[in-house]
Amino acid sequence: MKIFNNNIPSAIERRAIRKRDSFAKKFKHDDTRRFPYTAEANQTLGKILGIHNLILGPWGEPLKTKKALVLGTIRMGYGHYRPAMSIASAAHSMGITPYWLDILAYEDSTGAKIVRHIEKLYSLGSRLSQKSALFNTLYWEPLMAEGMKKLSTNVEFTYMCELMAPLFRDLPDELPVIATHAWAALAALKANKSRVINMIPDNWPLGLHLTEGALHCVQTPSVYMGYRTLKNMDKKGKALSPIPATDIAMVGHNIDHELVTNIEKDCASRIRRMKSKKPRRFLISIGGAGAQLDLTLAIIEHLAPYIQKDAAMLFVNCGDHQNVYEAIKKKIDSLSLSSSSYLEWKDAHSFASTALSRDVSGTHLFFNRDIFAAVYTTNCLMRASDVLITKPSELAFYPVPKLLIKRVGGHEAWGAIRSSEVGDGTLECETGDFIVQAIDLLVNEDDLLSMYCEHIVKQKKIGTYDGAYNVVTRAMKWQGHA
Repeated sequence: MKIFNNNIPSAIERRAIRKRDSFAKKFKHDDTRRFPYTAEANQTLGKILGIHNLILGPWGEPLKTKKALVLGTIRMGYGHYRPAMSIASAAHSMGITPYWLDILAYEDSTGAKIVRHIEKLYSLGSRLSQKSALFNTLYWEPLMAEGMKKLSTNVEFTYMCELMAPLFRDLPDELPVIATHAWAALAALKANKSRVINMIPDNWPLGLHLTEGALHCVQTPSVYMGYRTLKNMDKKGKALSPIPATDIAMVGHNIDHELVTNIEKDCASRIRRMKSKKPRRFLISIGGAGAQLDLTLAIIEHLAPYIQKDAAMLFVNCGDHQNVYEAIKKKIDSLSLSSSSYLEWKDAHSFASTALSRDVSGTHLFFNRDIFAAVYTTNCLMRASDVLITKPSELAFYPVPKLLIKRVGGHEAWGAIRSSEVGDGTLECETGDFIVQAIDLLVNEDDLLSMYCEHIVKQKKIGTYDGAYNVVTRAMKWQGHA
């Protein structure tokens, strides 16, 4: 076996085949199963982003074969849903229908069973990494930064994704597939789809994201070089055969149309609020694994005196984590902070729209069991926020001033480096002391916020945030490999 003309030891391939066969037996895989899709508008984001869910059953609409594309994704945290939403947004603005194919949506498929099995392990690891410094240092950080970097990891997943291929076989060949998770891209390729785009989510090259046969779209020049050369994906210091230039493209940050087109307006509003001494608006976005709760509670406690004297205010999107929402609500009540909760999508969306043009104060909590509302609420609130507080995940690439807190996994470190160098966010503030210092500066001083807004506007002018448009454009032209 070879990956981009690099020989893979037969022992690694045999181990990958055994793992595939073990999954097939464990989950009673049926390779002949068919998935005859029709489409229906997504109830939450159908009107806003044009998303149509792919459903099994004859009651939906027949799939278009022109001016349409398929988004292959996995609800595994939020880091693969949010980029898919950015593509849907860009496609919708360009008159193209985005069909949504989430592997986990087809619950009795082998693909969904495998993902659920692995996702439980990943979520557990993410939470443990935040509770145990020893576990994080000795296992989780090395696994995420180096363990997943090797080509050997890609071999295992390439064989595993053969079991997910039936989910993609019945898609019209004319439709390009844009995958926001490598497993979706690999599954589409194993289903003999030729027009496959693989969106790379992070800024740290990992072997697990490779999908030979697809067009790899990356967000930054540094990660382009890393993937182009496959640097350190074998023994450290060993040079590998590179990815051909025709198989990789640097497209820019994957950002929603609504955010990109309003950058100047939203940054001007931030500066205007700053000069008028309005409360500094902070947005905390809880990630898909629900990790970092203790850190979030500590941040809220530090912000509380500022909120009480109207020097700051706070939005907290708890996503679809009810336990997180309840813990944060309890903390806010214990600090005697007034709060409002938004548990319905229409209320959250309406408030976010209103906050764009009206003064707001206090604390505002958001929670929704619907995954689309849970993820997209953060996107809506970004426009009305002055500072987003987040780990350096996919949100590190977004055009809003950011306070980047401790990463969850070593692969996220380079997201903070990218943001700080582009000039739209802080360095990674990996300790409580650094986070507190940054909050104090962002509330009491104006230089950081002014600089971030200035650089966001500059970066828009040179196309840094045009990645989603560029991916859609390439997908509609990409004909795959002969």
